[in-house]
Amino acid sequence: MEKKNNLLENLRRQLSGADIPSDLQQRLQEMLDQLGLLVGTESFFLNYQRTASYIDWIVNLPWNKQSKDILDLKRARQVLDDSHYGLESVKKRVLEYLSVLILQKQRGQEAISRAPVICFVGLVGTGKTTMASAIAQALGRQFIRIPFGGLGDSYYLRGQSRFYPYAGPGRIIRGLRQVKVRNPVILLDEIDRVAESALSSIMGVLVELLDPEQNQRFNDHFIDYPFDLSQVLFVATANNTNRIATAVMDRIEPIAMLSYSDKEKTIIGKDYLLPRAMKAAGLRPQELTIADACWPLIVRPLGFDAGVRTLKRNIEKICRQVAMMIVSGKATKVAVTPDNIKNFIPSW
Repeated sequence: MEKKNNLLENLRRQLSGADIPSDLQQRLQEMLDQLGLLVGTESFFLNYQRTASYIDWIVNLPWNKQSKDILDLKRARQVLDDSHYGLESVKKRVLEYLSVLILQKQRGQEAISRAPVICFVGLVGTGKTTMASAIAQALGRQFIRIPFGGLGDSYYLRGQSRFYPYAGPGRIIRGLRQVKVRNPVILLDEIDRVAESALSSIMGVLVELLDPEQNQRFNDHFIDYPFDLSQVLFVATANNTNRIATAVMDRIEPIAMLSYSDKEKTIIGKDYLLPRAMKAAGLRPQELTIADACWPLIVRPLGFDAGVRTLKRNIEKICRQVAMMIVSGKATKVAVTPDNIKNFIPSW
């Protein structure tokens, strides 16, 4: 009996110091009062575990905590330039979007965007996901990525009632608990790739998430209490818009992420991907050089690729092989030339 009372008292202490809505606090107090009536019964521990899990989620959500935005458009431009080469029209639209949020903040307005949510549309490897991450970095916000590829159940997004066995919150609430603020950038990645069987239900959840008139009272089935998502900056990506519901299309602004030309890929490879890959492999600048004549083969060794993922893999493969040559004592520095490039990457 004493052990049960101690467990109950621990929950009361956990709840008393929590920064949560007052009516939700009252509801949880009533739950604890009901649990107290079960102290002398065998069903106490079952109900205790369920109640303790629920309170743990409630008190660890960022109901009122948010990070401070960096309101610097020049810095935002620099972040976008550092992370992506070219894409001027895309960057211009992103900067316009950020300018609205910055102006609202500077003038003391509540920064809730009523404009359609940006949705980057393009083939694999064209920089959609990294552009969303750059937006978060530019604003100094936490970043959450939620993949939709193959998603087959809307419960993944909005959770399941706590009265079901092994129930838990959905991915939105889980992400907010992880980053500990209520104003992150949330990337809804590849929203066109959900399973056919769940397409309509998931699109319904997306409408609720992306509509500023609805997302102020987002209802996760496990939490069973409205959570305000109005301070979240949602960004979406898609390979194409064919499978996106009309109601969702009304709430997003598709921005095309076009395929890179070979010339653009060469610049991206030299100036962006190679320095990062060398650093990741532990290589010093003087330990690897790549002749200009090699880049067409590195960019397109096996045919056309819309994005830069193949390019990135090829560069990383070269860096790994050079690292192995240095560690094994076969070389102190390596120059990749047209004569030896076939030793590093596949080709026709």
